[in-house]
Order: sequence, then C-alpha cells, then structure tokens
Amino acid sequence: MAFEKGRSGNPSGRPRSARLPGPDQLRADLLRDEVPAILAALVTQARGGDAQAARLILDRCLPALRPQDPPAPLPPGVDLSDLAGAPAAVLEALSAGTIGTDQAGALAGVLAALVKVRESVELEKRIEALELKR
Repeated sequence: MAFEKGRSGNPSGRPRSARLPGPDQLRADLLRDEVPAILAALVTQARGGDAQAARLILDRCLPALRPQDPPAPLPPGVDLSDLAGAPAAVLEALSAGTIGTDQAGALAGVLAALVKVRESVELEKRIEALELKR
C-alpha cells in the first residue's frame, strides 16, 4: 500500500472512544467504590503496627504543622516613607528580641517589594516627564 502525498491515511481521525481516561475520570470511575475499602485496610494495618500505613494516613490526613508567628506590629523606627532606614530598624528589632527571625525575614521581603514598587513608580514618572519634554 502506497501513501499518496498530501492525503491522510486516516481521514476521519482517531475515534473519541480511543482516548485514554484522564486522572479525574480514573478517580471518578475506577476508585470511587474502592476508596472506603482501601482506607479501612490501611487503618487496620496501621492499628496492627504497620508504621508505613500509619504514616501514609497521617501524612495525607493531617498536614505537617508549620511554625506560625503571631501578627506583629512594625518595629519602632520603621518608617515606610523612608525605606532606606527601615531594614536597619528591622535588624535592631531582631537583635533586641522584639521580633522573631521569621517575622524579620517576612518584613525584609515586604520592604524589598515596597522598594521595587516605589522604584517602578518613580521610573514611570521620570519616563513620562522625559516624554513630555519632547
């Protein structure tokens, strides 16, 4: 059988029924009825001392705890109109123990983002001023 140039060997294309099931369809069709039995077997194994089964259940049902700092007010000396001196105030508050390292890192990230926003705004204003002079 010779192929003709410019002509498809399968003009009607792949039939819809030939598509492989996606993950959502697999979850809905294949596993829906089996999930309770699978979970019951895992719980039974975990109760019987199977540490791997217990870990699997706990990892999936109870996510790991992450340290959470309570909200903290800005440390004294942080003036958002003077972003050049704000990082030093954050470091002073960190060294004095009034804020934790996680809070200091978060504040430093926020201050860096503010600096970038202000730089962008100032640059835009300068560009507009230059364009008006033309």
